[in-house]
Amino acid sequence: MPSSRHASTPASTPPRPAGSTASRTGPGRGAAVGIAVVLVAQLMLALDTTIVNVALPRIGAGLDFTPAGLSWVLNAYTLAFGGLLLLGGRLGDAYGRLRVFEFGLGLFTAASLLGGLAQTPALLIVARAAQGTGAALAAPGVLALLTAGAGDQGARHRALALFSAVSIGGSTLGLVLGGLVTDYGSWRWTLFINVPIGLAVLLLAPRFVAKTPRRPGRFDTVGAVAATGAAVAVVWALIGAPDHGWTSARTIGALAVGAVLAAVLAVTERRVADPLLVPALLRSRRRLAGLAVTALVFGSQMSIFFLVVQYVQQALGFSPLRAGLAFLPMTLGIFAMSRITPRLLARFGQGPLLITGTLGLTASYLWLGNLGTSSGYAAAVFGPLLLNGVVAGLTFTPAASLVVGDVGPEHAGAASGLLQTTQQLGGAIGLAVIVSVYAAGAVPGAFVPGVRAAFTTAAALTVVACLVTAATTLAGRGSRRA
Repeated sequence: MPSSRHASTPASTPPRPAGSTASRTGPGRGAAVGIAVVLVAQLMLALDTTIVNVALPRIGAGLDFTPAGLSWVLNAYTLAFGGLLLLGGRLGDAYGRLRVFEFGLGLFTAASLLGGLAQTPALLIVARAAQGTGAALAAPGVLALLTAGAGDQGARHRALALFSAVSIGGSTLGLVLGGLVTDYGSWRWTLFINVPIGLAVLLLAPRFVAKTPRRPGRFDTVGAVAATGAAVAVVWALIGAPDHGWTSARTIGALAVGAVLAAVLAVTERRVADPLLVPALLRSRRRLAGLAVTALVFGSQMSIFFLVVQYVQQALGFSPLRAGLAFLPMTLGIFAMSRITPRLLARFGQGPLLITGTLGLTASYLWLGNLGTSSGYAAAVFGPLLLNGVVAGLTFTPAASLVVGDVGPEHAGAASGLLQTTQQLGGAIGLAVIVSVYAAGAVPGAFVPGVRAAFTTAAALTVVACLVTAATTLAGRGSRRA
């Protein structure tokens, strides 16, 4: 692996190994099937971020969770996933992305089976942590495998659009699927459903997904420990901040530990030959802008997943299934735009699309801030969710393109891990801030008070994302390649 002090060569398509599927079935069909297989895996990982949410009340009743303990069904997954993504990306670069992808997906599938069979709260939480670990190992490989095999910039944009649509659309689709299996089956199927999908991907991936070359070197153990510890500490602080307070010893202490470990990581990565986080990746103003926009947009989107899910169930009386179906306009908007965004990106570039998208997201949050006790779904929820889906589909692809669009193949896994870590941390920070703002204006026994302030906060995040875009991508300043 080249030293981080030198710029890498432009991305190129890695050669397929002899006997690969492309040689037997034709490059077009083999590549298409390979992309589909990898995207199905990403869909499964995306579904798992939300599919359990609507089942939480039944999980709590079925396994006798305490209210505080029930939150760890979500938090255990978030901690492991967000904390290990950088490590997963570097392992893929060093040992082969397909190999690490398969290992992570296998662990995720086995943990899903274990969680579905769990008879105690402790076992379910352990299984969710193992799911998060498997997802962190597999997820960077998804994006790296998609982009590394793209033959040109247009193909890369299409791959990024599909990845973005599956990632965000899958999260909203998870609410629909979670409501369906919870209403008509058991909460256990929110976990069991991963098993047949995971096994199918594991059987098809070696046949249709091209292997990438291994780039071995001395593994950055100190960097791996520091990066993982920093991410875990920050996520730990943020997920507990709304309950324990931003000035509590728990929150401040965890953030301080995260800051110290981040400083250790920064010093280490400048000194080792094969760093976990390649410093050259952070020397580009455009890439830093893409990471900032990604964090702000993902953080703002958590307002919808947190507030609208509760609103349609508590204020409108929707069942879990109807609550999931309420998000279909958002899902359909995202998937529809995934077909259009690559062409728009090729014609207009990242800046105009990001500005349009972030302004549209701002409008959707301000619209949702008008929710009231007498509001109906058609008048107050359908429109802003549809708008949000369309403009979100316009936003995620150019933001991802800024981060991974010009990264050389030897750093594709590291860049993918960095992008997805930013998504996770941005989501955790955004959720913590929005929950705190909502709680400050909440009234016991009533859901609506506090909603306007929370959605205004989400709108403020996307306004900042718009300003970052305008200041960076439209300034026409060059960037260094990583």
